[in-house]
Amino acid sequence: MKPNDLIQLGVPQGAAIQSGMDFIAKFMAQGGESARLEEELGAVIAKPESFLGDPLREVFARDLYAPAYKQRDALAPWAQWGSGLDAAAVQQMANACALPVAVAGALMPDAHVGYGLPIGGVLATEGCVIPYAVGVDIACRMRLSVYDRKAGTIAGQKDRLANILESETNFGMGGAFKDKRHHDVMDEDWAVSPITRRFKDKAWAQLGTSGSGNHFVEFGAMDVNAQQSAALKESGFDVPPGEYLALLSHSGSRSTGAQVCQHYSRIAMDRRYDLPKEMKHLAWLTFEEEAGQEYWAAMNLMGRYAAANHALIHKHIAKKVGAHVMLDIENHHNFAWKETHLIEGTEHEVIVHRKGATPAGEGVLGIIPGSMATPGYVVRGKGKASSLSSASHGAGRVMSRSVAKQSFTWGGVKKQLAAAGVELLSAGIDEVPGVYKDIHSVMAAQTDLVEVLGQFQPRIVKMCPEGPAED
Repeated sequence: MKPNDLIQLGVPQGAAIQSGMDFIAKFMAQGGESARLEEELGAVIAKPESFLGDPLREVFARDLYAPAYKQRDALAPWAQWGSGLDAAAVQQMANACALPVAVAGALMPDAHVGYGLPIGGVLATEGCVIPYAVGVDIACRMRLSVYDRKAGTIAGQKDRLANILESETNFGMGGAFKDKRHHDVMDEDWAVSPITRRFKDKAWAQLGTSGSGNHFVEFGAMDVNAQQSAALKESGFDVPPGEYLALLSHSGSRSTGAQVCQHYSRIAMDRRYDLPKEMKHLAWLTFEEEAGQEYWAAMNLMGRYAAANHALIHKHIAKKVGAHVMLDIENHHNFAWKETHLIEGTEHEVIVHRKGATPAGEGVLGIIPGSMATPGYVVRGKGKASSLSSASHGAGRVMSRSVAKQSFTWGGVKKQLAAAGVELLSAGIDEVPGVYKDIHSVMAAQTDLVEVLGQFQPRIVKMCPEGPAED
C-alpha cells in the first residue's frame, strides 16, 4: 500500500500519511494479514479516538484525531512520552492543543485523566492562564531532607521515628495543630484576591499540615552511589556515597488553594461559555482581565503557602530527629510559570501550565516519587525543549479511587508492604501500591528528560487515614 492509497481511504495529507505508512510497516512486521490491512486502517480512520491508547496505532490515531471544538487550522504542536497511555488522557491533551490560546504541549509518561488538562499534561498558552490546567491543589509539591544519619538506624528506631511522624504531622479534613504554627507567609498581603482574604484564617489554622488523597510524609532510605554523589556535588550538595536516613513529603495549598481554583474557574467558564461540555475545564482568563490578574496573584501566594507547609513539617521533624540536613530540595507541580521557550524555531514568551508534571529545566533538581512500597528518585533536568523542560511528577494512577476501593483488601496489601520492608501508619485503601503504574517503566520512558541522582526507598509511611475527602 502506498501514500496515494491512504489518501483514497480518507487520510489527510501531512503527518498522518507518514504515520499511516509507519503503522502499515509495523502491522506487517508483527505478522498482520495483508487481507485485513484495509479493514484495520478503516477502523482507525473512522474513529481515531478509540485507538489513542493503543501502542501499535496511537501515533497514527493521534495524527488523525480532530477535536469537535477547533478554532485553529492545526493543533498546537505537542509531544508524548510513554506508549499505551490512557486514550482519554491523550484525547484531553489533543483537545487542549485545539484551544486558540494554546502554543505547545507535552504529555508525560505518568499521564491519566484529569479535569480539562490530563494529569501529567503540560500546556503553554499565550497571554492567559487556565485555572483548571493548574489544578485544584495549587502548587502541590515534593520536599526531601537527607540527614547525616545512616539508613541502618531506621530499623532500631522505628518506634521513635513513627512517633515523630504521628506527633509532627496532621492530615486531611480538620487537620490542624493545637498550637498554631508560624511562618512569614502569613504576614504577606492576603488581600490580593477576595478568596485569599476570606480564607486567610483557615489557611493559618492548616499551616504546616498535609492534605488527603495521595499526600504523605515518610521516612526512608536515600541511596547515593559514587557517580550520583559527584553529580550532586556539581549541583552544590556534598553527599558522600552511601545510604542515609531521609524524609520525603508531598502536599499542597490545602483548602484555600482549592477555593482559589474553584472561584476563578467558575468565572473563566462563565466567560468562555462557548466551549463544549467536555472542554469547559479548559476555560481561560486573560491577563487583561481583573480576574486573571487576581488569580495569578492568588496562585503565586498559594505557591508560597504550600512551600511554607513543607518548610514547617521538615523543620519540626528535623528538630525531633536531632540530625543535620545534608541535602534539602523541593519542586512543585500544579502551577503555571511565565517562561520563554523555543517552539518550532521561534522564541515565545508563554505561560507553562504543569498539571502533575515536574519542572525539568537543564540542571534543575527535583523528586519523582513512586508509591508507598516503591522507590522515588532525585533527578536533575536535561531541559528537553519538546517537553517544555518538564518530566513526570510520579508514577501515575492506573485506576480511579472508587475502583481501587473495590479491588484491594488490607490483608493482601499488608503482606506486600511487609515484603517491601514498609511500615504503614495510616492511609486509604485507594492509595495502595497497586493503584499506581510501575515507576521503573515511567522512569525508563523519560531518560531524555531527567538523569537520576539518587534513590529513595520508603520505610515508615504516614498518609491521611480512611475518611472524608479534603475539605
